[in-house]
Amino acid sequence: MHNYRNLKVFALLIPLITLLSSCKNEFKGSDYVAYFGGEIVNPNSPYVLFCKDNEVIDSIKLDKNNRFFVQFDSLAPGLYTFKHEPEYQYVYFDKNDSLMVRVNTRDFDNSVVFCGRGDQKNNFLMEQYLKNEKDKNRLFEAFDYDIDQFTKAIDSSYQLATKFYTAKKEEIKWSEEFDEYAKAALDFPYYSRRELYPMVHKIRTGNDVYEKIPADYYNFRKDIDCNNVALSTFSPFVMYLSHMLNNMGSINYHNHFSEVDLALKTNINKMNIADTLIKNEKVKNTILNNIAFTYLLEDQNMVNNQTFLATYHKFSTDKSQKNEITKIGDAIQLLKAGGKLPEVTLLDRKGNKIKASTFANKKTVIFFWTANAVSHLEAVHKKILAIQKAHPEYQFVGININDTQDEWKTFLRKYKFDSITELRCDDFEDIKAKWVITKIHRTIVLGDNGLVKNAFTNVFELNFEEELK
Repeated sequence: MHNYRNLKVFALLIPLITLLSSCKNEFKGSDYVAYFGGEIVNPNSPYVLFCKDNEVIDSIKLDKNNRFFVQFDSLAPGLYTFKHEPEYQYVYFDKNDSLMVRVNTRDFDNSVVFCGRGDQKNNFLMEQYLKNEKDKNRLFEAFDYDIDQFTKAIDSSYQLATKFYTAKKEEIKWSEEFDEYAKAALDFPYYSRRELYPMVHKIRTGNDVYEKIPADYYNFRKDIDCNNVALSTFSPFVMYLSHMLNNMGSINYHNHFSEVDLALKTNINKMNIADTLIKNEKVKNTILNNIAFTYLLEDQNMVNNQTFLATYHKFSTDKSQKNEITKIGDAIQLLKAGGKLPEVTLLDRKGNKIKASTFANKKTVIFFWTANAVSHLEAVHKKILAIQKAHPEYQFVGININDTQDEWKTFLRKYKFDSITELRCDDFEDIKAKWVITKIHRTIVLGDNGLVKNAFTNVFELNFEEELK
């Protein structure tokens, strides 16, 4: 085992040394020119997107060696993201920074390594992110503890993280502007755990601790600037505000509400609180979009969606054509019962293009899967095969959403789902936009003449087969 580990380390070092050499060679020249480049191992697409505040600044094509490189004559200092769909990570540029990054898509976050001018602070951000992810998993059981034990557990973890942050800040001597993100990466995951505790504890144990929470438990909220524009697209900050609003907006005594009506009332409550607390339009719109996107992922009651979207549009000032929530709302309207399923193009096993209208013209159950979620792949096909026997009047169509043609065919050969029509999505953005595919646990039921019966259901729901009658 020891020798094997050494071999793995050596194998990782070879490309890293090559990348470091590239850093030294590329970053000669004017101190006023910024560079960004690197290598994508096992690429998913031929491009890397370089973005600022969710807007694409540059689409950088990979060369034949899966490397990319771009020069900026001037680049404003600040936080950027680089995306290689479906993954992304942050990269921070101070004035005159120039950076290279190496990423393996098979283990995206764990493989990110920066080198070049400005690499230390960016590697710190990645290391802090990975520590937060590890702590999230390690501390999950702590949500079962009583509030004193829980607080002790997360405080201990936070103290260790603070020591790491303080040591790196002293060693690297980064700018005050960068420190805003470094400190946010330290603080907000900790604050999020405090916000999540009463909700998660109740779900996991059945015990309601809302009235047992000490008076000073949320004192840290006093120091949080909810209108911080610099952090408005930084995930730890956005996620914290979402958790805080979930906590503040929850309705704890609700025996007279149905589950779907409770979800609607809770999310409208959250938007009201956001409108009261957050005055900066950019931050407020980001948080409202986050609330709306999460709600629309989970609740697809058509009437409630319209009520929710009306409230969203009352508070949001984001009227741009690029507004993702507006697009989702419009797409949901096109999927209402009695309508035709919007046209998309899929691929069969031979690579032929198949229009949805050629199969979606009769009673049909459409479900989705990916090889990245094998347990779901197996469970959903098992469920569909059982339903198929009871409902021979329906055709059943499984759509693979993000594997290559070869990977998809390999899985089909392995599992042999021959009684199911299997197709593959070659343009995920198109099917995502037209059919609002925002989660894998999604099923579309078409009735007579292929008209929509329910575009937002799930084969694992207890009463799913009632949809087929």
